[in-house]
Amino acid sequence: MELLRLENISKIYGAVKALQNIDLTVAPGEWIAIMGPSGSGKTTLMNIIGCMDKPTKGKIILDGVDISRESDKGLTEIRRDKIGLIFQQFHLIPYLTALEIVMAAQYYHSLPDENEALEALANVGLRDRATHLPSQLSGGEQQRVCIARALINYPMLILADEPTGNLDEANEHIVMEIFRKLHRDGSTIVVVTHDPEVAEEAERTVVLEHGKIAEIR
Repeated sequence: MELLRLENISKIYGAVKALQNIDLTVAPGEWIAIMGPSGSGKTTLMNIIGCMDKPTKGKIILDGVDISRESDKGLTEIRRDKIGLIFQQFHLIPYLTALEIVMAAQYYHSLPDENEALEALANVGLRDRATHLPSQLSGGEQQRVCIARALINYPMLILADEPTGNLDEANEHIVMEIFRKLHRDGSTIVVVTHDPEVAEEAERTVVLEHGKIAEIR
């Protein structure tokens, strides 16, 4: 059984082969780490899995549906309904409070629910920071708002790009404990990371080199 399947995925920009013939499956509830040096194709792969880009060739099957040839509108809907995105850069709207940021994510999916949004913040330890603006939050707190925002619509796939890259050791520990709990609760997680300690938390690590899978361990 699989939630995500990539078949012969390639991405070509002119003469640059960013990805070459990637085959990968992710089972429901599995935690996968993607590693590799700069320029290895990690971000390109994340963008394709996250419905932010399309492959030049190949197929992507998500939840039994081939999404590789969806229109831009279709990809936006899939990203909204099925994928929770967490970035290294927080991308928080500076004039919205933590609560409003989470509720805005609800708005684009269905209907905002303040109690649900507060519960999402409570789940990442930020119930008492709900009325704070991003500028009033630490980097670790901002990343936890991002996690609450990503999870509020109950995505089937959590996709995180260097989620601890901008955090100090203490906040990295807090964020990783949230990911551990998500995994224990059955979430499917794909994390792009350069940090071996983060990758060690995953069940499998996919190593990219020059746009190809060099190793799966």
